[in-house]
Amino acid sequence: MPFRSLDARRQALTVAAFPLLDEMEVAALDQQAAAILKTFASHGYRRQEPSILQPADIFLERSGEEIRRRTFTLTDPAGNELCLRPDLTIPICHEHVARGDGFPARLCYHGLAFRHQPAEPHRPTQFHQAGAELLGLEDRAAADREIIKLAIESLRAAGLGALEVKIGDLGLFATLVDALDVPAQWRGRLKRHFWRAEYFDALLERASSGAATNTQKLLANIGTMEDTDARSALEGLMDMFAETPQGQRTREEIVERMLEQAADAASMRLDRKIARIISGMLRISGSATAAISEIRSLTKSAGITLDAPLAAMESRLEALFALGLDPAKVSFAARFGRNMEYYTGFVIEFWARDAEGPVQVAGGGRYDTLLEALGAKQPVPAIGFVVRTERVLAVRRALART
Repeated sequence: MPFRSLDARRQALTVAAFPLLDEMEVAALDQQAAAILKTFASHGYRRQEPSILQPADIFLERSGEEIRRRTFTLTDPAGNELCLRPDLTIPICHEHVARGDGFPARLCYHGLAFRHQPAEPHRPTQFHQAGAELLGLEDRAAADREIIKLAIESLRAAGLGALEVKIGDLGLFATLVDALDVPAQWRGRLKRHFWRAEYFDALLERASSGAATNTQKLLANIGTMEDTDARSALEGLMDMFAETPQGQRTREEIVERMLEQAADAASMRLDRKIARIISGMLRISGSATAAISEIRSLTKSAGITLDAPLAAMESRLEALFALGLDPAKVSFAARFGRNMEYYTGFVIEFWARDAEGPVQVAGGGRYDTLLEALGAKQPVPAIGFVVRTERVLAVRRALART
């Protein structure tokens, strides 16, 4: 076999990884990636290359159900559970924390991610992501603006001009719940599940209806007891059903779960007026500028204000419009939270059109609790985004044919 250069061999391997792409298309992907990475570097972002094989637990515990069920897992000869990385944000953050590197940090990458695609079997299970992560910048507004600017510049460097933008803010909803008279037992649960539409709606209905089964009534009575008495009562119930199979959970875990359910059952039900305010907020969707007015009108009628998160939202919109984005192409959805559980606040997606129709070409957001969950000794503000480079190329091809 004749000798080939390292670049030629790398290109051959890349072609093998994408059997549906010819060498010209692979070269186009490489050029796109180079343009994006050059843009990242011009803003001081350092390239990282985390391992493709990752500890499975860091994804399965923090990514959310949507990603968990699409993650490829395996066990190594030593019995350790591993996975093919379904995204690169978590390993980038995990390795930064593990190394003990400082903050703020500007990191970027370009590499393969792997996800099972049961709903879209025509989509590849491996795909390239190029992305940037801004970790530890305390000025969150400045970080938001920097990431917005970097995302748009990188997409333009890759060859995309016309974009539609969708934004949301999990923090806005959390601030609303905190401002309302929501029982403590429900507050955290509503925040945690609001992006799971059907489950959340059922949860909100249950919280505000006051409907209860006999079991819930029993738990409600237990929930009014002092903690020691409640625990004793539940321990007695456990003794009565000692022969009942309990699966993999320990006795203590079962008692703790029953105590939580008892506290829920005993808590004051959610006022229907408050439930309507929450539902009204989650129905707001459409023009981002119009959404701000709708939110202010809704909260004013409820006697509360959300000045800080709305001011932050206006600042982000100003950043988008200053970069030439058409206000008519920027939408807001109160229910929009993307599909990763680690997002905590501002989220954004960029959309374009390929031959099949609308397609998301980039997206990201703020994840201010992730690094601490991965081992950081204190909370670290963080925000980032990812570009799906194959989708960008598909949009460019579609535009070239029109």
